Amino acid sequence: MPSQRRSYRHRHDRDSSFTPSSDHYLQRTHRTISKRTQRIDQPEGSRTTLSLIGYLTRVLKTPTIAAFWEELAVQAREENWSHEEYLAAVLQRQVADRESKGTTMRIRTAHFPQVKTLEDFNLDHLPSLRRDVLAHLATGTFVAKAENVLLLGPPGIGKTHLAIGLAIKAAHAGYSVLFDTASNWITRLTTAHQAGRLDAELKKIRRYKLIVVDEVGYIPFDQDAANLFFQLIASRYEQASIMVTSNLPFGRWGETFADDIVAAAMIDRLVHHAEVLTLTGDSYRTRHRRELLARETRTKRS
Repeated sequence: MPSQRRSYRHRHDRDSSFTPSSDHYLQRTHRTISKRTQRIDQPEGSRTTLSLIGYLTRVLKTPTIAAFWEELAVQAREENWSHEEYLAAVLQRQVADRESKGTTMRIRTAHFPQVKTLEDFNLDHLPSLRRDVLAHLATGTFVAKAENVLLLGPPGIGKTHLAIGLAIKAAHAGYSVLFDTASNWITRLTTAHQAGRLDAELKKIRRYKLIVVDEVGYIPFDQDAANLFFQLIASRYEQASIMVTSNLPFGRWGETFADDIVAAAMIDRLVHHAEVLTLTGDSYRTRHRRELLARETRTKRS
């Protein structure tokens, strides 16, 4: 204890401004940090606001603010913005840029075969599709609720286009998405199962808020594949969303999965919290071919 008192007195003698006051200590600490910041951030002989902003935006990792703060400052002066309005504009620009880059990344990592949007889909050729239901699904709220979407109908009517379009809307809403065909999902699960890491693979897939399983029913699966597919469905039940496209009605899924019981259990989990869209219409490929032939016939006649 005596040595501590001597140390305190010695420090007090060296610096008469020192007191045990916490407020005073914080002020001194702030001055020290400010001096260090100035030394790090600014070039020798130039302690300008410009270099300070450059340093701070690098530390905060806000490159958009670094690129646009000056332009927005000019606009703020010209339009007589308040400080709060200027700050909001700067932050809004940074957030918008970050969200845009995040959306681009989510779409790129979703592995869509093509980027197809709902805006590019011709709804007039699919009168069986309710516009209000599609508009609701496009909000992505079904992903937030871990609900599913099932698109059933004959080949060529645009199920895959709709699935990709809805998945892209979900990506824009901030949800992670992964797309693949049913056969490729089975291959992925089979590889993981053979390597003894099926549980780890299912857990990895479950991190995606929405997965798209395209073309269920086109290729039949054996019993082992059906069981693996069931585990994929079961692992996401009430946890994360699945979107499925199929050319077969539910009554024929037993043909694809080689087991009516497994198919029934799978369907039960899929439709419990789901929007089921049963679509009808002509194949757009057949329709396009028919229209092309009609144009050629008219050309020949003229």
